Amino acid sequence: MSEGPKHGGDGIPVGRLSRAAPIVRLAARTTGESVIDSLRRRDPAPEVYARRAERYVEVLGHSKGALMKAGQMLSIVPVLSTDPKNRTAFHAAMVHLQADAPPMDPELAADVIRSELGRWPDKAFAEFAPLPIAAASIGQVHVARLHDGRPVAVKVQYPGVADAIRSDLRNTELVSVFLQMLRSVVPGLSRSDPKAIAAEVSTRINEELDYRHEASNQRFFADAYKGHPFIRIPEVVTELSTDRVLTQELAEGLAWSDALQQEQSLRNAWGESIYRFSHGSLRRLRAVIADAHPGNYIFHLDGTVSFLDFGCVKRFSPELVNQVHSIYRAALKNAGDLLARILIDGGHFDEYRALSGDELLEHYRVRFEMITGPQPFTVTQDYMARIIEHEYSMKGASGRYMRSVKTADDWLFFVRVEVGLMSVLAALQATTETRAVAIEMDLDGPPATPCGIADAEYWTARSVAR
Repeated sequence: MSEGPKHGGDGIPVGRLSRAAPIVRLAARTTGESVIDSLRRRDPAPEVYARRAERYVEVLGHSKGALMKAGQMLSIVPVLSTDPKNRTAFHAAMVHLQADAPPMDPELAADVIRSELGRWPDKAFAEFAPLPIAAASIGQVHVARLHDGRPVAVKVQYPGVADAIRSDLRNTELVSVFLQMLRSVVPGLSRSDPKAIAAEVSTRINEELDYRHEASNQRFFADAYKGHPFIRIPEVVTELSTDRVLTQELAEGLAWSDALQQEQSLRNAWGESIYRFSHGSLRRLRAVIADAHPGNYIFHLDGTVSFLDFGCVKRFSPELVNQVHSIYRAALKNAGDLLARILIDGGHFDEYRALSGDELLEHYRVRFEMITGPQPFTVTQDYMARIIEHEYSMKGASGRYMRSVKTADDWLFFVRVEVGLMSVLAALQATTETRAVAIEMDLDGPPATPCGIADAEYWTARSVAR
């Protein structure tokens, strides 16, 4: 007996076949086109490539759940395409997944709030905007005002999305076809490990379904950065937050598309704030936001940045954080033998298969360029592309590295966070004294920039206060 279509509370299909059908059709079409291109030994024209990416976004945008979230994960790394024209086309289409997901009806959002808070929106809040200001893969955000006058953002989870996601994650055929189709859309993913991608998607999304978990993560960061000079974390309104509703202080400022239109000096300040937040949180708190896509930032004209969406926070072991410290120290000192010992001791290589120090420095040469090359350094899309192309090459030291390395799950997650962070910096074309910042963070050097001075003063004051 064939499976009929099933739907959640928002009309989201949750049945195995109903979830798979649109992506299977799209996969067949895009994969077939790619085969034809290969047989003709030509790359598709940019407009053809753009149409493929747009079809991909349309299907994922309406699926709500694991598929759309997987698309969002990869939308920040258009550098995986080796053709700059195709990177531009892919990014232009994928940006819609970050902020323009189809919203649910106002009545459904109100019903979720009544179910979770025990009151309709007009009773729980002094004011509540029925239309969302943002809609993503798991929920959407409404502006509201508390009875004490504070403006807030209220994130409401789509009814039925949890069932849809669980169906996606159990549907191995769907995941397989999705990855097949994605490789046709994003050149460069053919070397990726499907199991690693699937495992990361599953872990991240299951965490994001629990808004209480997200609220706990957000309170952790808000406490660490309360009063920070350039990093802002909205406060959670605990009494109006549940499993499927999260209420927090409203962050008002520029969204990503508007931020990209600002003068370069301001984008440089934002880039340094984002870089310091990510690397500083890893080193001080042993925790980072794992979802570094541009929709999770609000930009302010004084150079500060508000950080949103704490649904997936990765906490790292002291051992891994110490590895990161040590690798940066070795890179700054151009110490290949030290780098080899760090990676062997960290379990990345068996002793007998380890690369020499010189081979490792060659493998990481492009990645380390931002802290070893001429300063100040600008992170660009082309720089990101060079990192991918060099480190994933099957020739020379990089090829031997890829055949020998053993990558732990935590390290895979760290690499994913780094790629996301660097992609954001590349889009901003952020320029800063990255070598001096690295010396500051990893060799106990003095504060290197005005941001560094302000950051050091903040952490010193916190230490004294405690």
